[in-house]
Amino acid sequence: MQKPNSYDDVKVGGYIPPQDGGHYMTIKQVTETKSKAGNDMIVVLFDFAPNDVQPGFFTNEFKNDIRPEKKWPHGGTAYILCEDNEGKCSRKFKGFITSFEESNDCEAVWGAKFANQFKNKKIGGVFGCVENEYNGKVTMRHELRWFCSIDKVDGATVPDPVLLDKPKAPKADADGFLQAEDGEIPWA
Repeated sequence: MQKPNSYDDVKVGGYIPPQDGGHYMTIKQVTETKSKAGNDMIVVLFDFAPNDVQPGFFTNEFKNDIRPEKKWPHGGTAYILCEDNEGKCSRKFKGFITSFEESNDCEAVWGAKFANQFKNKKIGGVFGCVENEYNGKVTMRHELRWFCSIDKVDGATVPDPVLLDKPKAPKADADGFLQAEDGEIPWA
């Protein structure tokens, strides 16, 4: 085999995730839609702003996506239900709107033009680790944990990781024996 053209120029290296903590962001798009259960929700696409420590992070991921049907990166997408299980405004939705209003010194416009008002507007966000399981493999992802106003980005602390609920190991008694649940011996 011959050495491919520009072989020496191709950079390789591990994936660098979004840094945990506060980020200056730009809203790329907001879409009104319905959840699988039929509830009102919005989908927010965002990227790190030019003044952030990782500017254009998700745009670069999108540009480097080699799949035939590119999709905006999952890490740069927020799915927000508008109402909670009781039919009241969800805290996550209110937090997004409030962060948008405070970051842009404006009031949200409700009605037919709702989704259009967000494009290219600024907002803050706080990233942190979230444990996920996929195909039996447990990984830590660096994800948007919540939106904030841009004046709170620099002072944002890194949130504690969100860990999967794992079954608790049974405790041994004083003699070092494990107690069977309900007093039953599983192999008897």
